[in-house]
Amino acid sequence: MSLTDILSPSDIAAALRDCQAPDSFSPKKFFQISGMSKKTSSQLKEIFQILDNDRSGFIEEDELKYFLQRFECGARVLTTSETKTFLAAADHDGDGKIGAEEFQEMVQS
Repeated sequence: MSLTDILSPSDIAAALRDCQAPDSFSPKKFFQISGMSKKTSSQLKEIFQILDNDRSGFIEEDELKYFLQRFECGARVLTTSETKTFLAAADHDGDGKIGAEEFQEMVQS
């Protein structure tokens, strides 16, 4: 399973183009442009599993830094401030990582 099985390659490309410049990444805008915000709960769980690189059941800060590269190998890494802002916006229980439910809530909000 890959992200392009769930999301349109052209929507992914448009979302990546929108945040090429450092410190221009907005999770909500990325979710909208990529089409993630329109996906079902089960599709978002599949996307989460793909993004959870180490299969721990969570997306940790070090995985989050490479978030864009999970969509396209040549994409940039998120800056430290983008990573911390993204984590803070999704980590509702304050454990320093994003669980599947937290991810789904953020994408669908």
